[in-house]
Amino acid sequence: MGKSLYIAEKPSVAQEFAKALKINGQRKDGYLESEDSVVTWCVGHLVTMSYPEKYDIKYKRWSLDTLPFLPREFKYEVIPGVQKQFNIVKGLLNRPDVETIYVCTDSGREGEYIYRLVAQMAGVRDKEQRRVWIDSQTEEEILRGIREAKELSVYDNLADSAYLRAKEDYLMGINFSRVLTLRYGNSVSNYLNSKYQAISVGRVMTCVLGMVVRREREIRSFVKTPFYRVLSSIALEGEHFDGEWRAVEGSRYFQSPYLYKENGFKEKKHAEELIRMLESEQPLSCRVEKVERKKENKNPPLLFNLAELQNVCSKLFKISPDETLRITQELYEKKLVTYPRTDARVLSSAVAKEIYKNISGLRRYLMIDNAADEILQMGSYKTIAKTRYVNDKQITDHYAIIPTGQGLNVLKSLSQTSQRVYETIVRRFLCIFCPPAVYQKVNLVTEMQKEKFFSGFKVLQEEGYLKYATNSFARKSAADRSQESGKEDSEEASCDVQLLNALQRLKKNDILTVDALNIKEGETSPPKRYNSGSMILAMENAGQLIEDEELRAQIKGSGIGTSATRAEILKKLVTIRYLALNKKTQIVTPTQLGEMVYEVVDNSIRSLLNPELTASWEKGLTYVAEGSITSDVYMEKLERFISDRTGRVMVLHNQYQLRGNYDRCAAFYKKEQRTSAKGKTIKKVSSNAKKQTGKVSTE
Repeated sequence: MGKSLYIAEKPSVAQEFAKALKINGQRKDGYLESEDSVVTWCVGHLVTMSYPEKYDIKYKRWSLDTLPFLPREFKYEVIPGVQKQFNIVKGLLNRPDVETIYVCTDSGREGEYIYRLVAQMAGVRDKEQRRVWIDSQTEEEILRGIREAKELSVYDNLADSAYLRAKEDYLMGINFSRVLTLRYGNSVSNYLNSKYQAISVGRVMTCVLGMVVRREREIRSFVKTPFYRVLSSIALEGEHFDGEWRAVEGSRYFQSPYLYKENGFKEKKHAEELIRMLESEQPLSCRVEKVERKKENKNPPLLFNLAELQNVCSKLFKISPDETLRITQELYEKKLVTYPRTDARVLSSAVAKEIYKNISGLRRYLMIDNAADEILQMGSYKTIAKTRYVNDKQITDHYAIIPTGQGLNVLKSLSQTSQRVYETIVRRFLCIFCPPAVYQKVNLVTEMQKEKFFSGFKVLQEEGYLKYATNSFARKSAADRSQESGKEDSEEASCDVQLLNALQRLKKNDILTVDALNIKEGETSPPKRYNSGSMILAMENAGQLIEDEELRAQIKGSGIGTSATRAEILKKLVTIRYLALNKKTQIVTPTQLGEMVYEVVDNSIRSLLNPELTASWEKGLTYVAEGSITSDVYMEKLERFISDRTGRVMVLHNQYQLRGNYDRCAAFYKKEQRTSAKGKTIKKVSSNAKKQTGKVSTE
């Protein structure tokens, strides 16, 4: 009887498969073996696409004469640093006694690509190959994945889309980076007084650069506008609250050109004029025109996908998205959480049936006290499949990130930040089994001389899920944070029990005393800069930047980049000094070099800066994965696009005109001065102008 070979993406994952399969055989160089099974591993990518010079030495020198570079057949090679492990894996894949190969690389497009490249380079023939698709590394899930493994050919369309994604990034990176460097590299380096400047562009990263630069320019061009609101201070049974004047229909100022929106004036004198008019009748009082009381339910948020978790961790712990991914990957490999690289924020119906196991396992997790026991007693997990937290249609490869309920014995060995990220995931998970938080809301309209004043109040009456939402290390409870965010979002005031009771007794036409009328000055605020977390969310939800409905719907599902690559793209832009990331605040801003590259692209291949490009290509990749279009159709469109855009840049002669654009950028970046050892003053553009590498982006 032949043996089964299990090939994982990395050694730690292979070890978990070996444990689940009860393989106690001898550990050999690069694999484990028992009487009937062999377990081996890649170390991430073992094979990569060859550089252009491997096709022909003439491509080593960057020249317009050799563009566009569009090979008929693509060359691949083993990555030199992992040649030994590749040779081991190749030997095992082709061993005569191996009958069945179980592909256990990560369950997603990239994991599929890793194995397909290895099998291609190893020349695997006449072997039964089956795909193991799992959501966590618990023993039960691994065994289920092996038991239900499908023929590898079922995933051929996914593999095709993986190959195409790599070819697309490779061809766009090489052709566009080379043509823009050759046409504009000197103008950039001469302006910065730096050495030769390679211009690195990519399908995804250049789009992200564009988002950051555009936001920065919105902030620069923003002009603060002062406005003046009129507030009434109203007395009620020994308590006080404010009413905000609004120029609604019936007001003397309805649709007046003096207004800033409907609740303020552009000039203070008009606010003063309104107050003088209202104060003409003494003593000051107002009539209750309308009282509206209602209860409002706030449901628990959806579960974490990677982008949402990266955004929350950026706020809570001030860590970068790639650090969040590293931590979550570590938690996954320790069996603590499910697969991290997911875009879904819901559970599958299949996992919902067994979800009590995850909750039960958390009873041993001390940081949540008795929360797991209490939730099990509620019994709501039995009907979770009927809620918005379970939806098979919203899941592509994997469901949301949730705790497995296992692996808790290793938690103390992890860093404090890792433990806190885990607690954050656990609490978000537990919340979905809880009732909503219930608020009592009171909305009040008072009237003075036909002018209307509006007041709103919101009080938490039932904690619901908020009881479990507060992390053990938090300074404020989730209920307090919710009250504050509610106030910010809706202009509603929090109030104490006494005031709430007094408000509950109010009736229409009641007359209340007005202690004073005041002017409150405010000013408009510029857009906020992206932080690393909100940047990831913006990449995921880039549909907001697209007008076309169909494209917006597509990019909402796939976004700019993927859950697996977004953090790395942002990190690369910081590494090549196109963006700056403040480590304390996680705020993202462009550098001078980054903004100059933006100008180059904006005046040559403008579509690279826009989400529409990524949306349309990602849409095509989805069609390939679904089998709706063929790889040939996709490649034909891609090659035509690259040939057309490369050709257009070759005939451009706008380098001189760009200098004016560079000047406008430079005005916002200070030059640092330092004194040399000989006493000479040396001008140095901030780190933005340091020499860049000539490497081509692969994203």
